[in-house]
Amino acid sequence: MRVFMFEKPLGMRDTLPDVYQIKRRLREAMMEEIETWGYSFIETPTLEYDETVGSASAILDQQLFKLLDREGHTLVLRPDMTAPIARLAASKLYEEGCPLRLAYAANVFRAQHREGGRPAEFEQVGVEYIGDGTTYADAEVISLMIFALQRAGLRHFTVTIGHIGYVDALFFDILRHEQRVETLRRFLYEKNYVGYREHVKSLPLSSIDRDRLLRLLTLRGGEEAVAEAKAFAMTEEEHRALDELKQLCEHVKQYGVADMVKLDMSLVSHMSYYTGVLFEVYAENVGFLLGNGGRYDELLAKFHRPSPATGFSVRLDRLMEALGEKQQQGKTTCIMFSQERFAEAYAKAKEMRQRGEKVVLQQVAGVRDMDQFTAAFDDVVYVLGKHGKDERSC
Repeated sequence: MRVFMFEKPLGMRDTLPDVYQIKRRLREAMMEEIETWGYSFIETPTLEYDETVGSASAILDQQLFKLLDREGHTLVLRPDMTAPIARLAASKLYEEGCPLRLAYAANVFRAQHREGGRPAEFEQVGVEYIGDGTTYADAEVISLMIFALQRAGLRHFTVTIGHIGYVDALFFDILRHEQRVETLRRFLYEKNYVGYREHVKSLPLSSIDRDRLLRLLTLRGGEEAVAEAKAFAMTEEEHRALDELKQLCEHVKQYGVADMVKLDMSLVSHMSYYTGVLFEVYAENVGFLLGNGGRYDELLAKFHRPSPATGFSVRLDRLMEALGEKQQQGKTTCIMFSQERFAEAYAKAKEMRQRGEKVVLQQVAGVRDMDQFTAAFDDVVYVLGKHGKDERSC
């Protein structure tokens, strides 16, 4: 027997029938909601050029799956969908001044050096809203994400909203050095607030600047967080970012989803292309991130087509875990038939399928262990013999 006959590459998963059915229902529910908002679904290649999409992506180079084509060009398995869609929009779809609404449901690939339960391939459903730089666009994608999750069956979750422009403006005003700023950003991204506090206290800063950095961790909640941040904002960039958040809060209210969102002024992301509003979604009693998004106004410029843009993505595997046992499989009936009564059995199965029921049609002679086989179904109907009546076993 070959050593790797039953093994899979690091981080890869098989999707068994029950899980596949759940994922499909979640995917279709979200897609239906997204389409009602006027977004058009597209597909991009699984393989992209490393020098374009690979370099434009915000995923670390060591997480990229790379290979060479016959001409010696380096290719990557797409690590996210935002960069490929930006490439497509810049090259074929986007006309300046005409906002573009695109959506996708696709697998992405990120290499894991140590698996630790983390998949190297997973499916995302998301949207990209290209060409609109207003806070109305940010409010739309956040609200759409909420409605799509609700349509998939998720009820108890929270969307946390921040602004990377505010965090960066505050940090650079005080620290004035990219490496020092990056150190603080990493503490925030890792949610290591104890480490953040200790590091800030160790810096040679004035008491005012130290207080500004420490108070950042307390700026959470509703619109009062914006007002409190404005009280000690000192730069034009900080005030501009806070004004955008205030406007965003007003727009979100109009969508009727304000009770699903909260502000966190310390929110940052490992995705380096975000330039403004950013957000994350967490389900109640679940510790992992279900989805995220934000504004990335500089990404399309890498494809020589500058344009504002915003969007979100939701991971289907994590959404499925968050829903847990709430997802119920549909009823499946098995019709067991003998050779001479196949026509009757098929007619019965056809009628049930036309009503939307799930039916397996199985010839008796093809089953070796009848008890084990039929145990997998909710209902079993036997159509046997030449003249016998049908028997049903539940």
